[in-house]
Parts: sequence; C-alpha cells; structure tokens
Amino acid sequence: MGNRESFKRPHEGLDVWQDAMQLVETVYTFSTHFPDLERFGLTAQLRRAAISIPSNIAEGAARRSTPEYCRFLSIARGSLSELDTQCQIAVRLGYVEMSPALNELIDRVFARLTALLNALNQPKGA
Repeated sequence: MGNRESFKRPHEGLDVWQDAMQLVETVYTFSTHFPDLERFGLTAQLRRAAISIPSNIAEGAARRSTPEYCRFLSIARGSLSELDTQCQIAVRLGYVEMSPALNELIDRVFARLTALLNALNQPKGA
C-alpha cells in the first residue's frame, strides 16, 4: 500500500468536511454523559446524525455531477439541522449544558455548507 497522503480524496481538502469531522468528535464527547437509558435512543440518534454530515459531504464530492453533489450537501445540511435539534432536546431534558464549542461548530458547518451550495448553484460565468 502506498502512503495515504499521496492520494488524498477530493473531500479531504474541503474546510467544511474537516469541520464536520471535528463536529463528530465533539458530539461524541458531548454525548458521553447522557444517561445509560439513552444509549440506544438519543445518544445513538445524535451520533448517527453527526456521522451523516461528513459522510454525505464526502459522497457528494465523489459524484460526477453538480446536481448530485448539491443533493448530498443538502442531505448533510438536513442532518446538521437534525443534530442541532437533538442537542437542544438533550439540553431541555437536563442531560447536559450546551457546549459553546459545539454550538460554534454547528454554526460554522452550516454556514460553510450554505456557502458551498450557493457557490455550486451559481450560473457558470457569473
């Protein structure tokens, strides 16, 4: 096998993907203190939503057409909204306090996803 650095995937150079990967790590830390009874409930759902974000960014970046890429970025943005809602639920249920770092990452990933979608939807030559 060759050196992993010698053949980076297209998504790995995207700031939004890198932020989304950091978001996954932050969500796992955030959810470690949830009650055991939530292991297969909110904890699992929150983590699945977090994992979906960089996964869909990566899948979209590997697609051959801009409309397909945009579709996967839209799915990632939907998963991000789902994640944000689940974090708010965890706070409302008293499981944790909202982490400022997590909140900032959610905002940053959302802004970057929106900016990338807007850039991809610009008419050519505009």
